[in-house]
Amino acid sequence: MLRVDIDKQLGDFTLSARFESQGRVTGLFGASGAGKTSLVNMIAGLLRADRGTISLDGDVLDDTAKGFHLPAWQRRIGYVFQDARLFPHLDVAQNLDYGRRMNRLADDPAQRTRVTELLDIGHLLDRRPGKLSGGERQRVALGRALLAKPRLLLLDEPLGALDERRRAEILPYLVRLRDEARIPMVYVSHDPAELRQLATQIVLLKDGRVTSFGGVKLLQG
Repeated sequence: MLRVDIDKQLGDFTLSARFESQGRVTGLFGASGAGKTSLVNMIAGLLRADRGTISLDGDVLDDTAKGFHLPAWQRRIGYVFQDARLFPHLDVAQNLDYGRRMNRLADDPAQRTRVTELLDIGHLLDRRPGKLSGGERQRVALGRALLAKPRLLLLDEPLGALDERRRAEILPYLVRLRDEARIPMVYVSHDPAELRQLATQIVLLKDGRVTSFGGVKLLQG
């Protein structure tokens, strides 16, 4: 379970979010500027709340009253950005292995095979990112995050930079990831159709505040 109860002042903008989610995919939905990315940055540990707590499966990640902030690198949270942020000088196999090595995890060939098959990227392993399509780059970014064995995966508008054709290409892989990888996800989007396909619970953000929390039916109409 992900529990969030935080306040953060960002210039003239105030972010105030409170919710508890047990969903496989928690969709953060709102217009640009609603505070979605700032919120996932706090869950990731990249941004510190001014007040409040964040916990995951009972483990406290932030507690401002106690002055506690678990560093991002200790949270075991994967983060996939809108731009894939692959290393251009490394091939796909080396990019995939980066997260594992940075987290000092033992090599797991069986998991690597599962992930490459899940995302259909086995035939791309010797290519450099510059030779990949946008959809392929995002699938590799997903694979890199998964191979770091996260207990939570954050996806910040991972389809936002793709055209309609590439979005249609990658959505089935995200659905497979939801159904087969068994890693809870927080998925940020301002596209209700996208979230209706992927999310199991929805957090509606407006002007920095959670206005509704519930099932996907919140996005109907």
